[in-house]
Amino acid sequence: MSAPGTVHVVKLHPSNKAPDGLTRRARSFVSTHGVKIDTKSIEEHRQWWLERDIPTTVIDRMAAYQQRWGGLVLPPAPRYDGGPKYFHPDAPEGSPSEGWSFEAGDQRTAVPYSFMIGPDGEFGIHSHQWTPLHATVEGWVESLALAYHASMWAKQITKVTGDDVGGIPLGTYEPVREVKGLADNWWRGTDSLVAVYSGEAESLSFPAARTAVIYSGLDEWGLRGGVEDMDT
Repeated sequence: MSAPGTVHVVKLHPSNKAPDGLTRRARSFVSTHGVKIDTKSIEEHRQWWLERDIPTTVIDRMAAYQQRWGGLVLPPAPRYDGGPKYFHPDAPEGSPSEGWSFEAGDQRTAVPYSFMIGPDGEFGIHSHQWTPLHATVEGWVESLALAYHASMWAKQITKVTGDDVGGIPLGTYEPVREVKGLADNWWRGTDSLVAVYSGEAESLSFPAARTAVIYSGLDEWGLRGGVEDMDT
């Protein structure tokens, strides 16, 4: 149930404040690398959706999402063919029994799934099934910022796929809490970070797509830089 809109590009300067609730690392990432696109307010389409039996509460959620994230373009994510081109709510779908979701933003490329915001605010993908990747949009942004941070400071980067991901000894690692991981998660060891991406494997029922990236040789800054200074 998409509604038409127009966009134009505006630079998000480093002096602009990134959304609160992010670590210093993620705030710096958004402010430094983010670009802002002006999009039409979804309020212009509220009546159109109401006439198609979309609940007011769902449209209110979409409006809140647009207010916080709308039009934000971030650098490509290392998985999911880069993630959404930019954040913009559209195409609400669902039912009272299963809950309501809406699109988080258009794909950058022709991937076989949509990026969605779930009934409880999760960020995920939907193909054969709905697969939440992170418990919040903030978690997705933190994961993206951490990938850029880790790739800059790691001495070695190793990619592992399919069944071999299960052989990574994560027993001594701790989960990286700020990414709010669900299907995807990050783990912190004594000198390495491990990102595990299971979203495509679950949503597409394709276990071989499960991927882990190991960032090795990290010092304390590489492991934790900016994480302690988080907005509340």
